[in-house]
Amino acid sequence: MDITPHPVYLGVFIGFVVLMLVVGILIARRTKTGEDFLLAGRNLTTPLLLATTLATLVGTGSSLGAVGFGYEHGWAGALYGIGGATGVLLLMLLFAGVRKHGFMTYSEEVSFYYGADRKVKGLVAVVLLLASVGWLGAHIMGGSIYLTYLTGIDITLSKVIVALGFGIYTVVGGYLAVVITDAIQGTLLFLGFTGLAVLAVVTLGGFSGLDAASGEEAMGFLGLEAMGPLPAVSFAAVIAVGVLATPSFRQRIYSARNTQVVRRSFLWVAGLFAAFAVMPALVGMAAYSLNPDLASPDMAFPYLATEVFPLAVGAFLLVAGLSATMSSGDSDAVTAVTILLRDVVQMVTGRMPKKEKMVLYSRVALVCVLTLALAGALIADTVIGYITAMISTILAGLFVASVLGRFWSRATWQGGMAAIVAGSATSLTVQANDTWIEFWGGPVFPSLAVATAACVLVSLITPRSQVSEQEALDQLAAERAQIDVGTTVRADAS
Repeated sequence: MDITPHPVYLGVFIGFVVLMLVVGILIARRTKTGEDFLLAGRNLTTPLLLATTLATLVGTGSSLGAVGFGYEHGWAGALYGIGGATGVLLLMLLFAGVRKHGFMTYSEEVSFYYGADRKVKGLVAVVLLLASVGWLGAHIMGGSIYLTYLTGIDITLSKVIVALGFGIYTVVGGYLAVVITDAIQGTLLFLGFTGLAVLAVVTLGGFSGLDAASGEEAMGFLGLEAMGPLPAVSFAAVIAVGVLATPSFRQRIYSARNTQVVRRSFLWVAGLFAAFAVMPALVGMAAYSLNPDLASPDMAFPYLATEVFPLAVGAFLLVAGLSATMSSGDSDAVTAVTILLRDVVQMVTGRMPKKEKMVLYSRVALVCVLTLALAGALIADTVIGYITAMISTILAGLFVASVLGRFWSRATWQGGMAAIVAGSATSLTVQANDTWIEFWGGPVFPSLAVATAACVLVSLITPRSQVSEQEALDQLAAERAQIDVGTTVRADAS
């Protein structure tokens, strides 16, 4: 069965983007400095931080991707939410305290653990820029799938439209616009997905009507019998690692008013996202039960929105689905720009951008980042495959480097760099071997193991850093002051 497009959906999408643009224009009046544009003045309160973090977490993977995963693997679709909730909880426990240091980027944070070494900061900045652009590409791809199936627009044109959609209000309003629009979009997507799950189950006549492509085995606890225990745990783990090492979530820590705001917000986010985890799985299984012949699992959500429910319901669900992709995409776009201007520019030119031109530079850089992400999205295929491969290749080694750097005093900058390189190399090696992929369910565990071994071994054979923590903090603060003096004085106010 093919999905029947309807022109009303395009009008709804345009209207929604216009609303977000109005918000961006209103917020732009409050944007005076680079710190305001990139970090919302480091003054986010608990409600705002909770809303923007949750909206970013409920993004393309946990909505479109997880629904498609539920279509194929039944209750295993909930593993995305479980992994994400675990990642947020661990992020709170392990790293919420770094807010007191006033970091601006994750690259700064990781380099701090290694004596503010510029080689580490440069490598991490490049890795994080690639990761942010990669995530952004995934969100563009996810949003375009919604738009194509709901309106009949060519997929390539849809990707361009989606990129422009959240790019416009982000360029205009900056990070605070991202936060405010996330609050709006987060409310819509939670209501939309909850309503869709309830309506889908009612349409089937109850839970007994649910089924999945993997068959009866997928209906057991978390679909473990269908997937296999190790691949299932691997899938949840790669999502948790993604949260722990994705720079947009670190950006939430740096932009909070203080450490206590981070802790409260992240604790709420972990609980809410864990509860949300079952919704995409339910939606995916309901879609399979109603139509097991969809051309792609990623069509499950738009199929329900257009073919099963009335037009008005479908239009609301379109907004909810697009909210999931846009609320994550705008965050990754701003994060990529922050890394580009704070770290990459310094690495390439040896100088920091002029503070009086930071807002202009930020808007120009946003356009460039969006263009790069769009180029990646134009050649990608499936959402979940894109995300899991990208996390394992780019972020697994970085996660190891940040954890060992923070909690193991013997870690050296050479060891940190070894972890990043070894993690990526291992991921690429495993992905090239179908037998290994089938056994592990993905490259995340081998990548983490080899990255850890590389960091420990190289650290033990290289000399300790002679730079104290305070010296490293002073060096990084002096660099930030060249962009915006506020970053040296507006640290943790708690």
